[in-house]
Amino acid sequence: MPYSPMLVKPMREELTEAGFTELLDPDAVDAAMEKAKKGLTLVAINSVTGCAAGMARPGVRIALEEAAKRPDQLLTVFDEQDIEATARMRSYFPDIPPSNPSFALFKDGELVAFIPRHRIEGRDARALAADLAASFEEYGD
Repeated sequence: MPYSPMLVKPMREELTEAGFTELLDPDAVDAAMEKAKKGLTLVAINSVTGCAAGMARPGVRIALEEAAKRPDQLLTVFDEQDIEATARMRSYFPDIPPSNPSFALFKDGELVAFIPRHRIEGRDARALAADLAASFEEYGD
C-alpha cells in the first residue's frame, strides 16, 4: 500500500527541485523514454528507504551540482508510490532485478550504467556522487 502523499511529498521535492521530472504513470514514462533516445538520461528510482534519504537523493544532488558534465534529461519514478509508472520504467531495463533506490543511465536510449541499492547503502553521499559524476563524464558528450 502506498504511503501517505503528505509523507512522501518532501522526498519527491528533493529530486524535482534538483531538476528531475517526476513520471507518475506509464504513459509519461513512455513519452520520456522516447525523448531518451537522444542524449544522456539519468533515471532515479526514488524510495522511502533510509539509504534513499541519507545517500541516494543527497548524492545525486551533489553530483548534479558539481559534475563537469550533466545528463540532458533527469527523470524519476517513486517506488512504493507510483507502482505502475515504476513497473513501466523497469521494463526499460528488464534484465536488472528491481532495486530501490537505484539509478539508471541511458545514452541515446541504451542502458549504459546502473547503480543498484547495494552500491548505495552503507556509503556516504559524496562517494555515490563521485560514481554518478564519473558515469556522466564517461558517457556524456
